[in-house]
Amino acid sequence: MSRIYYFDHAATTKIRGEVLEEMLPFLAENFGNPSASYSIARRERRKVDEARTKIAKAINAESSKEIYFTSGGTESDNLAIKGVAYANSHKGKHIITSKIEHPAVLNTCKALEKQGFEVSYLNVDENGLISLEELESSIKESTILISIMFANNEIGTIQPIREIGEISKRHNVYFHTDAVQGMGNCKIDVKEMNIDLLSMSGHKVYGPKGVGALYVKKGIELQRLQDGGNQEKGKRAGTENVVGIVGLGKAIELAKADLEEYTNRLVMHREYFIVEIKKHISKVKINGHRTKRLAGNINISFEGVVAEELLYELDEKGICVSTASACSTRRKIPIPCPISHRTFNRTSQKHNQNNHGTRNNWGRSRLSNTGINRNRGKIKATIKTSRSIKLASFI
Repeated sequence: MSRIYYFDHAATTKIRGEVLEEMLPFLAENFGNPSASYSIARRERRKVDEARTKIAKAINAESSKEIYFTSGGTESDNLAIKGVAYANSHKGKHIITSKIEHPAVLNTCKALEKQGFEVSYLNVDENGLISLEELESSIKESTILISIMFANNEIGTIQPIREIGEISKRHNVYFHTDAVQGMGNCKIDVKEMNIDLLSMSGHKVYGPKGVGALYVKKGIELQRLQDGGNQEKGKRAGTENVVGIVGLGKAIELAKADLEEYTNRLVMHREYFIVEIKKHISKVKINGHRTKRLAGNINISFEGVVAEELLYELDEKGICVSTASACSTRRKIPIPCPISHRTFNRTSQKHNQNNHGTRNNWGRSRLSNTGINRNRGKIKATIKTSRSIKLASFI
């Protein structure tokens, strides 16, 4: 089989060897239920608590007791938004979010609207950034929560999280951020950034699928969403996924340890790739903010090329990229958004309908300029063929 070049690390990542090694004992001999009271159960409980401490340390939380384990980013977002909404509905029923959030946030907000909550959806500019002025002017007496993603999963734009946190603190409104893409790719300090709730997921940081966590600042009222036992301090019922939790803790610990070196390397490769693409392919547009973006994210539109067709052609050549988040690829109803490209699977009014964005997200896979040039050549050849076919169809 020919070599596969995987450039969709925003969709999922491969488990790191050190993480897998840490997890393996808990798939066999270390099988105790951490909620039990005998010795092998206490051993499992210690490992769960160790993972909780690693995560708290990575985001500079005040205490490991502020970390709640979940099944992933989607559950973390649901628990954060619905949990705060239900527990604080006596204070108000107004929530603020943006139009480009992950479906886990957008659909949660839509569900709350059906239950009588009011949701304001902020616009974003051509780079995917919200307006801080619009955010502040949208706050009312009834506002109880602001939920803005740390970094966008499709165009990679990083929001002004610190400034959003300052606004929320000034108005005494809780601030939640979906940091599923930011975790392991950006420096996160919940104290400095005034973050009250933060969602994260294991499989985006070279950890296992099916596990995530939610940071909840001490003192925040949060209503549980499912009935059952008293696991996770009564906020999330169900037997703990020990093997997943151990893997998540190790993955985040490792990501924190080499964050600067990792992101610097990705930025170097990203910039080289962009220069080479623009040098060898005409009519190219880089989507998202040019500098305020995830280190490994490159979202590109090629004029006259349908992104979905390009995706399949590149797949035939062993190159894995995407046109949208894995959670959105089956979405049939477009969500209105003022961004002037099809990064979010929405038709642009400013550009040709065939001008879609392809998402390239690089990670810990081995990369070199030679490998980048080889893939750039494959992309160039594919686009040349695609544009020729489009031209021929009009003759």
